[in-house]
Amino acid sequence: MSLGVAGFALVLLAILLVLAMWVRLKIRILQKLFLPASLIGGFLALLLGPEVLGQLVSSLGFSRLESGLFTEEIVEVWADLPGLLINVVFACLFIGLSLPKPKKIWKIGGPQTALGYTISLALYVVGILLTITVMTPLFGLNPAAGALLEISFVGGHGTAAGLQSTFEELGFPEGYDLAIGLATVAILSGVIIGMALINWAARKGKTKILDHPDEISVEQRSGIIKEENREGAGLKTTSPMSIEPYALHLGFIGIAIFIGYILLEGFIWLEEATYGSAYDVYLFQYVPLFPFAMLGGILLQLVLGRFDSHKLTDRETINRIQGVALDFLIISAMASLSLQVIGENLLPFIIFAAAGIVVNLLLFLYLAPRMIPNYWFERGIGDFGQGVGVAATGIMLIRIADSDNKTPALTGFGYKQILFEPMLGGGLITSAAVPFIIQFGAIPVLIAVTLLMIGFWCLGVLYFGRKKEEE
Repeated sequence: MSLGVAGFALVLLAILLVLAMWVRLKIRILQKLFLPASLIGGFLALLLGPEVLGQLVSSLGFSRLESGLFTEEIVEVWADLPGLLINVVFACLFIGLSLPKPKKIWKIGGPQTALGYTISLALYVVGILLTITVMTPLFGLNPAAGALLEISFVGGHGTAAGLQSTFEELGFPEGYDLAIGLATVAILSGVIIGMALINWAARKGKTKILDHPDEISVEQRSGIIKEENREGAGLKTTSPMSIEPYALHLGFIGIAIFIGYILLEGFIWLEEATYGSAYDVYLFQYVPLFPFAMLGGILLQLVLGRFDSHKLTDRETINRIQGVALDFLIISAMASLSLQVIGENLLPFIIFAAAGIVVNLLLFLYLAPRMIPNYWFERGIGDFGQGVGVAATGIMLIRIADSDNKTPALTGFGYKQILFEPMLGGGLITSAAVPFIIQFGAIPVLIAVTLLMIGFWCLGVLYFGRKKEEE
């Protein structure tokens, strides 16, 4: 495949993103649902591609448009993009971020961390139980399907895409399309149910900040910031005569990914040299690069924080690069989704989707008031949002519930990611869960995640929840 085809595929994605933004501005319901342009653009690409328009035209006897408006080569490029871009997204997580003292992280972010871990581990428990009792016996799904709920609902499109090669190597290629489809259901339910919860909480007096849902600003709904409210998207830490600031930050991201690559290759070699060859147990060769890219970003930030006297990294610039990568990741993952695979596994797909939504909703409503000592709704809604639609959904819901940042919700959510992301939502546990299930069986993994879930449940309720009187 030529670079020209790859470049044109990216151009088409960029055009689709702009078109999706225009569609969002024209259709009010999309604004009320707070659907991101990347998801809308992904739906447009899916409709105009081989899975919808192509199938429709082929059924009518026209062979020229059997791939829709896009060629097979372009769709192939889109299918490969998410697995590459997820490394950029995760490498950016901690670069340029000032890490506070552990005591502060634990005090402010601890309650939300306990809730987030409990919800994520509960998704594993429910997912594995459903798989061993229903999905495998009745529908013949691979036992690795037990990990789909956490991968899709907490990890989202990026994590699902990053695990595509893992699914294929472990004999469960349909897991990728199911995960992408479930991630789409998750983000849709996250914004729809999340907004319904905010409306309910405002009317019932559950929120201490938002008195009425009509207080949500026009800017928040439309996604367009008024000229007088616009701010810079990053600081120029270097002169373009020396090096363009964005190029420098892309270089830092590249270093983080390379460090992650070296770490992963080192673990693969160590595994082969020790227990792998001795017991024929291999795990790291199935683990994707992106969680190690995140570790590479952490190590790079530690070095920069210690030795970078010029303070060359700007967190907002990193955020912008991460945002671009995530937008292109979501739209390309949606554009290359196989509806045929989902159709062949429609009933398991529906059961998994319903289970993921119910688990998140019930645990949020029951545990958040019992785990979070103050502002339970404003703080807990972020965990709910991340549990059904990744961290960006959680941040969006927090900003709607607490637009002026009057509570510890956003700060606590940010601190939570320091303790949460390295393990779940795309971290080491998420990436290792599928090979662990294949290598050791679903029952041992079920026991392990159940014990961990009980531990974090007790930590949240019995430790953080009892601090209400002290706050």
